[in-house]
Amino acid sequence: MITGKNYIGNKLSAQGSIKYSTINPVLNLENNWKSTEATAEEIAEATALSSRAFKDFRKTTPDQRATFLEAIADEIERLGSELIEIYCLESGLPQGRAEGERGRTLFQLRSFAEMLRKDDWQETAIDFAIPDRQPIPKSDIRKTYIPLGTVVVFGSSNFPLAYSTAGGDTASALAMGCPVIVKSHPMHAGTGELVASAIVKAAEMTNMPNGVFSNLNSKGIEVGVQLVKDSKVKAVGFTGSIKGGRALYDIANQRPEPIPVFAEMGSINPVIITQKALEEKGSQWAKTYADSITLGTGQFCTNPGLILGVQSPELDAFTSELASNIVDIDSMCMLHPSIKGAYDLNKSNVLNQAGVETLTTPLNVEVNYADQTVAKVDGKVFLANPALHQEVFGPFSVVVQCENKSEMMEIIEGLEGQLTGTIIAEESEINDLTDLVDELQQRVGRIIFNGVPTGVEVCNSMNHGGPYPASSDSRFTAVGLDSVKRWIRPISYQNFPSELLPKELK
Repeated sequence: MITGKNYIGNKLSAQGSIKYSTINPVLNLENNWKSTEATAEEIAEATALSSRAFKDFRKTTPDQRATFLEAIADEIERLGSELIEIYCLESGLPQGRAEGERGRTLFQLRSFAEMLRKDDWQETAIDFAIPDRQPIPKSDIRKTYIPLGTVVVFGSSNFPLAYSTAGGDTASALAMGCPVIVKSHPMHAGTGELVASAIVKAAEMTNMPNGVFSNLNSKGIEVGVQLVKDSKVKAVGFTGSIKGGRALYDIANQRPEPIPVFAEMGSINPVIITQKALEEKGSQWAKTYADSITLGTGQFCTNPGLILGVQSPELDAFTSELASNIVDIDSMCMLHPSIKGAYDLNKSNVLNQAGVETLTTPLNVEVNYADQTVAKVDGKVFLANPALHQEVFGPFSVVVQCENKSEMMEIIEGLEGQLTGTIIAEESEINDLTDLVDELQQRVGRIIFNGVPTGVEVCNSMNHGGPYPASSDSRFTAVGLDSVKRWIRPISYQNFPSELLPKELK
């Protein structure tokens, strides 16, 4: 049952006067429950409780934390159809997407639990003493990693489960012994509260310290700002816009004690398609990319928003087929009226630039439904106009007709940091692609060959991040088992008695 209250540890609280409703974007109506925004006093109570919980939580064993994560997954499953129903009412996404995202969320939690029960994740290092080394003796030095402390997680708009309350940021931080305070996303506060109730219940069942998890409601930015400024908070996880992520990054670095903000902030995900690929399978790739651009109404940070090819009749045919295929796909509802409004505005900003040609006829779509669009522009125009390089969050893509490969390389070199880059080519061209690969790897965090960027596998080899502004720190991933490295720091022990060393260093 949704109460609309905040979870401060295991206590429900609603002291504030600011109340708000989530929106059913399909019906364009408010849902029939209200959430109460956390007050400054409730925020301070949550951070203080979390700081106290850290003293005990950081001492839990990996096996105890694994049991906790598995219990969270079990409790989310027990929410059953109620969670799926509320998810759909708040997001406009279909039941199949909701069930799939729930499955991914459970998989993430259980994957981190499995990781904790193995020893190799700790990356310990031991250098034994050499007391008779000349000219000076060598000390015994041993290194391990310890948790940073309280992590604030900002729920994302486009993944109410997998990147939100119990998503990858929360699961990875808890796995490392860091308490988590979630700043719930206002677009899916009901979904967030249900998941929060499962986490709190799991914490109680597994004897985790009270305050290991809190969930705070927020209609605007004030709650998030106060959380990032709080001295008891030691790190931030964020998935969202460049504007939002950069604002949090700046606040965190203006503190007396700056803290890391691990922000994933979007991307246009360039796709390069070669002449031979167009000649051999142009129609096939046009169909594949129409599906990719419209998947999830284009509301993925890995949506292919830029397609580069060298001008030719085959590129013209591909572009025409892509536009034709994309309008044949049924329009779908976007997550929220504000996201639909931003999509329309950002799309218009691109289409109204000089030299941009719209290839799709505007559709007569329902309220909050997306009008999927393909445009094209010459390479010289693209190079000269930075406004064409910006992300349009939704089912939109620009095809750039490059004069030659040199111009294509110049465009790639001039792009901002991206999450992904894709090369579409024939196998016979592999030996000619080295320079493209070399240039792309300087701009992206993941390179795809003959595929689509949409879809981020949760596995040990995945990197979901990239050079700024794709993410705030390209050395880390927001997805996969390595994402735990964001929430820990190294510590060395020199000439320590064995009795005082952590278990993994003895």
